[in-house]
Amino acid sequence: MILIWVILAAAIGVPIAAAALSPLLAWRDPVYILAGFAGIVALGLVLVQPLLMGGYLPGLSAYRGRRAHHWIGGALAVAVIIHVGGLWITSPPDMIDALLFASPTPFSPFGVIAMWAIFAVALLAALRRRLGLRARTWRIVHIPLAIVIVAGSVAHGMLIEGTMETMSKAALCALILGATMKVMVDLRVWRKRGAGSL
Repeated sequence: MILIWVILAAAIGVPIAAAALSPLLAWRDPVYILAGFAGIVALGLVLVQPLLMGGYLPGLSAYRGRRAHHWIGGALAVAVIIHVGGLWITSPPDMIDALLFASPTPFSPFGVIAMWAIFAVALLAALRRRLGLRARTWRIVHIPLAIVIVAGSVAHGMLIEGTMETMSKAALCALILGATMKVMVDLRVWRKRGAGSL
């Protein structure tokens, strides 16, 4: 039980610690650094979400896991806002190019697509009751968007050559992909049984 939590903490904490030791930070202003670390935190939260959705974190009941999934989703959206907002403050032209898919950097479009998918899920989750979305309809909308978030976030993170250390970043991204694939397999089995809801 404790081992899973230790692995999760290391998977998120080690990349953050490694980035904090990067010599590249010496040439960056505080707003840019804040934006960068918000992006790293967001990538770590992407790992937490499928673990909560699949009920893989010990010590959490199904109800608490669902509640945590909702709150972590909100925290993920906030982290992305800080990430994008900070980059906008430091370099508006670059952000405009990224948002218009005109940036020459290969990682930009993946980040922008993942960002809009995160915002879409957060908005739909907030309005789910008002829109009257039932569990089946919510799954049909949420799962494809979650896949876009995972794929876009991993591609975005891996293509950036910045403060994140390569090996710890690759390990985090591999865990994100592995956790997502596992929960998707488990959800297919669960849907055949027709029990529960996300």
